Formats: sequence, C-alpha cells, structure tokens
Amino acid sequence: MHAKKDATIRDSADRRRMTRPRQVLARQFHLVTRRCTQRQFLLRPDDEITNAIAYCLADAAKRFGIDVLVATVESNHHHTVIFDRHGRFPQFIEHFHKMVAKCVNAARGRRENLWSSGEACVTRLLDYETVLAKLTYSAGNPVQDGLVERATQWPGLNGYRHLIHRKPLRARRPMFFFRRDGSWPDELTLTFAIPPELGNAEEVIAELKTRVAALEEDTIRIRRRSGARVLGRRAVLDQKWSTSPTTIEARRTLRPRFAGGRDARNKALGEYRVFLDTYRNAFEQWRSGKSCMFPPGTYWLARFTPIGSGTGEALPD
Repeated sequence: MHAKKDATIRDSADRRRMTRPRQVLARQFHLVTRRCTQRQFLLRPDDEITNAIAYCLADAAKRFGIDVLVATVESNHHHTVIFDRHGRFPQFIEHFHKMVAKCVNAARGRRENLWSSGEACVTRLLDYETVLAKLTYSAGNPVQDGLVERATQWPGLNGYRHLIHRKPLRARRPMFFFRRDGSWPDELTLTFAIPPELGNAEEVIAELKTRVAALEEDTIRIRRRSGARVLGRRAVLDQKWSTSPTTIEARRTLRPRFAGGRDARNKALGEYRVFLDTYRNAFEQWRSGKSCMFPPGTYWLARFTPIGSGTGEALPD
C-alpha cells in the first residue's frame, strides 16, 4: 500500500477510536430495526412499494448470503430477524436500506433521506428463547400496534405469512426505478426459512404459531377492556405517506447490543470486553506501524485495510 493511502486509512481509523468498534461474528442471529425519518408513513404498503421492498430484501439477502427468518415492514419502520452465516450483516443492512431508500424516494417523488438520522438498531440474539421471542415480536408487531387483528392480515411485506405457509416471496423489478435494459433480474425470490442452527424447522414454526396466536388473543382482550378498535387494512392504505403518527415518540429508548438470558448475556458481554481490550492493543500497535493481529470479529479495519485478524468465529469458552 502506498504510504499516503496508508496514512489516510490510519487517520480515518484513528477518528473511529471515539466509538466502540463493532464485532461481527459469523453464524449469529440478529434483530434489525429501522424507522423512517420523522416517523413518516413512507413505507405505506401500496402494492408497488411492498414489491420494491421485497425486491431489495431478496437481492440483499442473496448478495450477502443472509438467511431471513421473518421480516415485517410497517408503514414507518421494519423489524427483520436474520441469521448471518458469513459475518456480512453490515453489508447486507447497508445495501438493503440504501436500495429501499432509492426505490421509495423514486416512487414518492422525493429526494430527502428516507431513514431516520440514527443508524439501524442491530441486536445479536444469543439463545433459542430470545430468537423465538423476537420472531414473535416481529410477526405480531402490526397486531400490537392496533393495525390489524391477526398477524397474517398485515398487507405489507409479511414474512411471517410466507414462513408459516411455506410460500416463497416473489418480487418483480421495480420499473419506476430500475432501467428496463439494466442488468438487475426481472424477478427475485426470497424464501423465509428457519436455519438448522435454530432447530427443527417444523417444531420451531409450530412454536412460533402458538406464540403469535397467544399474542393475538392477549391483544384482543386488552382492546376489549379499553374499547379500542383496530385501524384495519383499508385505513392503513388510506393514510397519507407524508404524515406521521399522532402519538408521542418514546425518548432515549434502549438500543441493546445483545439480547438473551442472563447467563448468555453475561457471557457475551464478557467476550465483548475481551474483544475491546484485544482490539485496542492491536490498534495501538497497528497505528505505530508494528505487526499485529486483530481479534476475531474485527470488521471495519478487516474490510477496508490489509490487517491481519482472526477467523471471525465466537471466542472460545
């Protein structure tokens, strides 16, 4: 590497010392959440918007080898549970959100940022129970938000419906954005599935259906006591995409790095502390031009510089 280019990269990396480095490990489950700017209904599930989001999700998943278990895209945010087999979820998220923003802005005739200024919230899910809980949360989010009575009724991108019916999601190339003679595929397919690392697919899906049904019944009981009613599919589609919810947004909500049982969470936090210490020591050696080895899970430097790093697997017990 030329000395000038090497110095530029070191300066860029040096500025990143002010934030904690991200550890990216292979074969991990994650919950990805992101909302639209000003909570606007920019993702309102019109047919062309839902198709465009599905196309972008299928492309990003295929491009970076990501397993998508469930994805629920509401009018102003999404919750997506993934299994990152190769340690590439940052690239997946970056590409997916970028392409959705371009497509939706083209469809809506707007140019400003689509997503909120804060980065996407990515939480590593540490155990079976937590993955099931987040799958239930994602699938049942439109129910809990009072939009529909049953999870399968949500008209937008509904990975839960495709998962339980074993039906692949097919999306056509959005012609309002992509060139007709371009290289992008005319159609993309995404299969929502349970990876074997989580367990037997039939058993996991059966458990998920039971949990979602329980969530639906609990929500119905709460609604009956309060006298509230669901908004319904038609009212959702009638909302103006430029408007926002009238409810007050919660401030300073937690953005957990890990989610799991106490033992699993304590173990993950301990491993992350070891990662930070090892990373900082290697970083100082690297800045001074010395030979060094960065810890497994080093992402930014491993992607953009010729450093040495570990295998990217979880640290041993």
